[in-house]
Amino acid sequence: MAIHRRIQAAVAAAAAIAIAACTTTAPTSGDAAGPPGLGGASAVSGTAAYPSAGVSAPATSGAAERPPVVPAPGPAPAPTPTAPAPITIAFAGDIHFERHLRPLLEGGDGLAELRPLLGAADITVVNLETSITTRGTPEPKSFTFRAPASALTTLATAGVDVAGMANNHAVDFGPVGLADTLAAKAASPIPVIGVGRTAAEAFAPAVFTVRGVSVAVVAATQVPELTAAKFPATESRAGVAASIDNVRLLAAVRAARARYDVVVVFLHWGIERTVCPDAAQVRTARALEQAGADIIVGGHQHRVLGSGWLGRAYVGYGLGNFVWWLKTASAADAATGVLTLSIDPAAVAARAAVPRDQWDGIAPIVVADDYAPLTISVVDGMPRASAQSAKRLAAWEAARGCTTLKGRP
Repeated sequence: MAIHRRIQAAVAAAAAIAIAACTTTAPTSGDAAGPPGLGGASAVSGTAAYPSAGVSAPATSGAAERPPVVPAPGPAPAPTPTAPAPITIAFAGDIHFERHLRPLLEGGDGLAELRPLLGAADITVVNLETSITTRGTPEPKSFTFRAPASALTTLATAGVDVAGMANNHAVDFGPVGLADTLAAKAASPIPVIGVGRTAAEAFAPAVFTVRGVSVAVVAATQVPELTAAKFPATESRAGVAASIDNVRLLAAVRAARARYDVVVVFLHWGIERTVCPDAAQVRTARALEQAGADIIVGGHQHRVLGSGWLGRAYVGYGLGNFVWWLKTASAADAATGVLTLSIDPAAVAARAAVPRDQWDGIAPIVVADDYAPLTISVVDGMPRASAQSAKRLAAWEAARGCTTLKGRP
């Protein structure tokens, strides 16, 4: 089994706060199409009433005996409230179906063995690093990836809830491939984010409601390469959610912050095959945290980078490859894992009860992180637990050392 790390102290503290909160209020379902509704309905509490009982004994041959006095039962004890279950969001890195990975698309369940990992969380996000087409002309690049629309069904069957496509391979087969990709998005069994017919569509979030809490997931790329330069989505042109200067991305995050309870940003960023965040990533993470993002996670480096807390936000700088054909069997290329974050609904409710300008004194809503380390097979490109799991977990912990992130909230 994969080895997991959990931050027990933070979870225990959050549970204590949640138990106290639950004695007076209960969350109601939020409306994903409008402002979140975290105002609680009054909890139903009361006492069971029982009539006083008098029991008469049979008369004897002498005088009648006074019946014994049986005290009336007191109020029934109120049920012990339980803390609301945490909301879990899982993230995995780059996925494509090139070369010897193509058979994974046969039958629609080629990634079924990953469902215990990808399907366990309330929401699972992955980076689909390919154009979704069987047509078009390859762009002038070293590597061009494409897959049929069945790739989206395969991801859904594996437990994936949303696919990010704001990356440098989403338009590998030109305008024809982009048109096919958008058609596949429209028919997809899961939301596809980060690509669209306009900038508004490309930057629009996928929205989920989990136990009354609304969660918005926004995707963007800040990698300055051919796709972002040649196919950025605009007001009148289809493309990817490219935000090299972060202007559009920050605007999208602020808009989501004003409307939804939890804001997640899924990014394509950094420099390939580096093991520490670059200056642009650090600046972006800080700007997104200030704009109101709760979770900022991404990849592109094909390496696992450090993760942890930055102010009120949780940041994961690099997820690495995930389902990937490997040119080499190097340990760095094969290292991967699933990052699962736990959100405390009581903390979300507490934060919603105060104005935004008073959030500085409120703890982050992400209360725990959990990493399941895996190794990608050179044979079939699938990530699995291995004898390297303990070493990979230690490496994930150590990767935080070249960041300014904290290991706990």
